[in-house]
Amino acid sequence: MEKEAAAQHAAEPADGAPGGAQPPDRTAACCHGGAKMAVLAYSLGKREINQHFTVKNAKSISLVVVILLVVFHTASRYYGGGDSCEWLLSRGRYLGENVWQPHGCMMHKYKSIEAEKCLAQKRVAFIGDSRIRQLFYSFIKIIDPGQREDGNKHKDISFEDESSSVHVDFLWHPEANNSMKDRLISWTYEGSAKPDVIILGAATWSIKLHSGSSEALQQYKANLTAIAVPLENLADHGEVYWVLQDPVNEEVLSDNRKMITNQQLDLYNEAAVDALNSSKRNSRSRVKLLVATRQAALQTISQSDDGLHLPESTRNVGATILMNSVCNKVLRPIDGSCCQMLPPPNFLQKMSACFFLGSAVVFLVLHVLGNNRHRRPVPPDVESLEEKKPTTAAVPLGQKAAFQALCRMGIIMGYFYLCDRADVFMKEQKFYTHSTFFIPLIYIFVLGVFYSENSKETKLLNREQTDEWKGWMQLVILIYHISGASAFIPVYMHVRVLVAAYLFQTGYGHFSFFWLKGDFGLYRVCQVLFRLNFLVLVLCVVMDRQYQFYYFVPLVTFWFVIIYATLALWPQILQKRANASGMWHLGVLAKLLALLLFICLFAYSQGFFESIFSVWPISKLFELHGSIHEWWFRWKLDRFAVIHGMLFAFIYLVLQKRQGLTEGKGEALFPAKISNLLLFLSVISFITYSIWASSCKNKTECNEMHPYISVVQILAFILIRNIPGYARSIYSSFFAWFGKISLELFICQYHIWLAADTKGILVLIPGNPTLNIMVSTFIFVCVAHEISLITNDLAQVVIPKDSMALLKRLGVVGFFTLVVLLLARGSKPMPDA
Repeated sequence: MEKEAAAQHAAEPADGAPGGAQPPDRTAACCHGGAKMAVLAYSLGKREINQHFTVKNAKSISLVVVILLVVFHTASRYYGGGDSCEWLLSRGRYLGENVWQPHGCMMHKYKSIEAEKCLAQKRVAFIGDSRIRQLFYSFIKIIDPGQREDGNKHKDISFEDESSSVHVDFLWHPEANNSMKDRLISWTYEGSAKPDVIILGAATWSIKLHSGSSEALQQYKANLTAIAVPLENLADHGEVYWVLQDPVNEEVLSDNRKMITNQQLDLYNEAAVDALNSSKRNSRSRVKLLVATRQAALQTISQSDDGLHLPESTRNVGATILMNSVCNKVLRPIDGSCCQMLPPPNFLQKMSACFFLGSAVVFLVLHVLGNNRHRRPVPPDVESLEEKKPTTAAVPLGQKAAFQALCRMGIIMGYFYLCDRADVFMKEQKFYTHSTFFIPLIYIFVLGVFYSENSKETKLLNREQTDEWKGWMQLVILIYHISGASAFIPVYMHVRVLVAAYLFQTGYGHFSFFWLKGDFGLYRVCQVLFRLNFLVLVLCVVMDRQYQFYYFVPLVTFWFVIIYATLALWPQILQKRANASGMWHLGVLAKLLALLLFICLFAYSQGFFESIFSVWPISKLFELHGSIHEWWFRWKLDRFAVIHGMLFAFIYLVLQKRQGLTEGKGEALFPAKISNLLLFLSVISFITYSIWASSCKNKTECNEMHPYISVVQILAFILIRNIPGYARSIYSSFFAWFGKISLELFICQYHIWLAADTKGILVLIPGNPTLNIMVSTFIFVCVAHEISLITNDLAQVVIPKDSMALLKRLGVVGFFTLVVLLLARGSKPMPDA
């Protein structure tokens, strides 16, 4: 928030304060004085905050915090021991009912086809008592959800999936004794069919049969010590898991199980840990201990029917943990960070690191040589690319400033890589509750009201208001993403309107610029395209992701090109030409009608749409994982939003030129009766849409209606916000500040606020979710703001105003892009015969 604006606001008298007149009574004087003091304290408070907490100071603090966090997490991994595989098996907590969160990593929910792919041609053996049998059934239900427990007790059970040749066996060995040892030793013989994965555990029968005697405990420990040797041998060829005993609900246990107490189970677990760990004195045991299910059972054992066997939801937690431990390293799901080794950097990632390091070297050389020509230009708005003219002559951006910007970008990209491509910081999965979405929403709107300022202009959708609009929408979308609110359909549908509103503003902003300025030059086109795409193109290389992965940027880029083509093609109709003859207005409407027909042609012919965008090399921009479907879905969902924005801009600018609106300070936009009628209809429309969105049953049906009715909510908001004169006269500088970096916020969230490509949440401060969100948000916002400035700096260097120089650079870029695409196409592996 600008200090000048705050100071100006503080100097203004309170609304309604009399100009020196004496108050009629002491009570009125007291009230007036109290109100005046409250306003003064409010203004001074904002000024103090803005003076001492500047953006520059915030970025310095965030840099120090990042360095400390990197050192802390690296030291914790190195000296504290443990990895995400150990965390998965040993620690965790419930986020909500039946939703288990391992410590510091994310669990993937495996589907049947994924489990079959991972376990194809493998043998899995479960060995133990009835509780291991329960775990066995939960495990095979992931492979075959239709599998039912057939009730076989005290017997071996075999499961086979013929399509994938997966074999899963349960072997009844209720005690850790010679019988279990002999079974394990038989698998160690040369030529025997060894299981690829072994899960075993036992103790309750030993306690039950021997009434919990100390002799039985000692025998159990001796047996496990003997069993540990073949287990270690089997672990050389596969994976071996020992399941620690889950607690029991002693009050519900039957009489013949009363001796199975939690105290006894703790003693047996301690004996198992000692015996298995002592088998490898000089190195770490390869037998993995499954402890997390015990932690989960501590919170759910009260739901057990017989006090011994776990409820199904807890057994499913154990099966999911095992599936993630076995399969994550094989299938590498993006939302399964537990027990997964990250791939090494590829060639392009290494080259980008070399490029940024080279830029740092050049910058240091220029710094030593004393090349100090540097001016940071005023950053323009991406939607219209307008900027304030500096009061003094601007010094051109020097070479040193350009390489300094690249150095800053390299440091930031290093942070991106550490957050979401390196095994440094932790990640956790999202979990939606109403409080995680609505409480932060209330906080930010209170802050938005706190930073209310007087607008410099009172036109409809003036610059400050559109920045405010983009800002609060972006903050809502961020909260929506981090809280996982897409699971709640009413919130999902309202956020869909916000995305449509962004595209509406795209149409409104670009149409207004072309209509008023008539600047269709190549320089402006390249400026807009560079500012929209620079960050995403860098991330595509550094984070090894396709362009379409950051779907919003391809979307707004596509629509900018469409808007440009629509208005730039002959005849170019500008406001100046339309003022001379009203017939030109019909020409604009004809162009918009042609654009509408173009949209409908694509929307109602998916085959035609896919055939166009699947053509090489265009397909490289719009394919995701080899399919055009994601682009089709995103494009179709808000296909009319841009043309709605263009049409609204046209009508508004025509009315404004013909003085059909009153946009003075404090004046209603229309005459009183019309204003009141439009306000009433807008409020009714707004509420009606919200009621409809809240009654949605599934996303598919509501998404079909969304393109046609989202404009109702958008127009209702615009009219409610702009018809009253007092509403146009104020804006939230808090929201407007975020609105100026809304594009960077939207893109940066993918990797440094969220995690695992938006599937999870980045954890910088483990063990304290609230503090973690505060710290990660602070760094995230500082990074987004800095990237906005870097993009502005580099745009001045990369996009020269001289047409010939610009064409030469475009030619060089086009040539290298074509070479890279041809090499990528040539290196594509041939399909199997």
